[in-house]
Amino acid sequence: MENNHTKYKETLTDDLEKEVVSFLNSTGGEIHIGVKDNGEVIGVANSDKLQLKIKDRLKDNVRPSIMGLFDIFTQEINGKTIVIVNIASGAETPYYIKQKGRSEAGCFIRIGSSSQPMTEEMIHKLMMKRHPISLRNLPSRNQELTFTQLAIYYAGKNKTLNKNFAKTLDFYTDDKEYNQVAYLFADENRVSIHLAKWAGKDKTNLIQNEEYGDQCLITALNRVLDRLDVENITQARKGFPYRIEKKYIDSDVLKEAVINAFVHNDYSQGDTPIFEIYDDRFEITTYGDLFDWIPKEDFFAGSSKPRNPEIMRVFKDIELVEHLGSGIPHIVKLYGKGIFHFSKIITRMSLKFDKSMEKETLKKTIKKSSLKSSLKSDLKIFEVIKNNPQITIEEISKIVKLSIAGIKKNIIKLKEQGKIRRVGADKGGHWEIIE
Repeated sequence: MENNHTKYKETLTDDLEKEVVSFLNSTGGEIHIGVKDNGEVIGVANSDKLQLKIKDRLKDNVRPSIMGLFDIFTQEINGKTIVIVNIASGAETPYYIKQKGRSEAGCFIRIGSSSQPMTEEMIHKLMMKRHPISLRNLPSRNQELTFTQLAIYYAGKNKTLNKNFAKTLDFYTDDKEYNQVAYLFADENRVSIHLAKWAGKDKTNLIQNEEYGDQCLITALNRVLDRLDVENITQARKGFPYRIEKKYIDSDVLKEAVINAFVHNDYSQGDTPIFEIYDDRFEITTYGDLFDWIPKEDFFAGSSKPRNPEIMRVFKDIELVEHLGSGIPHIVKLYGKGIFHFSKIITRMSLKFDKSMEKETLKKTIKKSSLKSSLKSDLKIFEVIKNNPQITIEEISKIVKLSIAGIKKNIIKLKEQGKIRRVGADKGGHWEIIE
């Protein structure tokens, strides 16, 4: 039967180019000529002449050139000959009918078992992906930007942002305006970073929907990491001579996966990474056609060609990443290539929980953890603040799972012990660790 990869035609018709273009702009497919819509084979006459005619039409009437992207051959079924046109998914999308141009009348996409005209917006997005615009050349929507948070992160690594830092970090367009890179790292922006938690293994019941964006990209990243670390439960059991512990997901892999999402997301269309928690897995979704800019084999091999080199530069400066291209090979080594799902729009990574130790030890672990947490709340709060000086009391409360009153009480204790101090106002200020 016909589907999104197969089209039946009794004879060669005037809409051949339309069908071919729709497959080129989708994931490829086949056109079977000499077959009725219901799948009945009726065959064709003079298949050699028909093949030549098809080849000439596709060569002359479809743009960009698709030579090498299609194959034409015959197949015998019950003594009848049909012609099959096999079409690959093209890389130079959007393909279009030459006479109609790159328009709604000339561009088509495969939806189900039919070819549908592409909207102007779809055509524009495909053009952007074909000719990607660097974030460095996209002007910021806001030119009144501040970078206090970024300066704190650099200071934490004994580095100073001097008066020329914006030029050094490629925060300007060629017209000397703040660009989209600067906007991402500014103290305030409109870059939404969502984290959702679902009850169960599907999207039926949303129980939490957190917003970690609208601020410096590094702060958003740290808050996502903090939250996922809380959800990445440590399982434990007695061993000899030492206690054996194991998290649902390897901690280094989880960190690398989150950083990879922030670095390789295509922000040019306003899309941002999405982080989701299910009962049995973490899912991380990034936007953009990954293989527009890097071959698949190079991606898995750890190619050092990031989609957003300016973001990678800042992440390296503050030691969020050590070596270009080291993250993906490590993830693949531990979890395999099967955790990745690719499409022309998104890349999704699905990290399944390893709960092998949970059944035998979960009850004991929960009891011990609850006892320890009551004794060590101040230490947990200290570590959370140390990892993220921009964090608020409300966010600490969520991470440590302690009331706001309890958080404030422990913060007073930490101040009295001379371990932390508050710099600046409650809004816009930050915590400082006293060594």
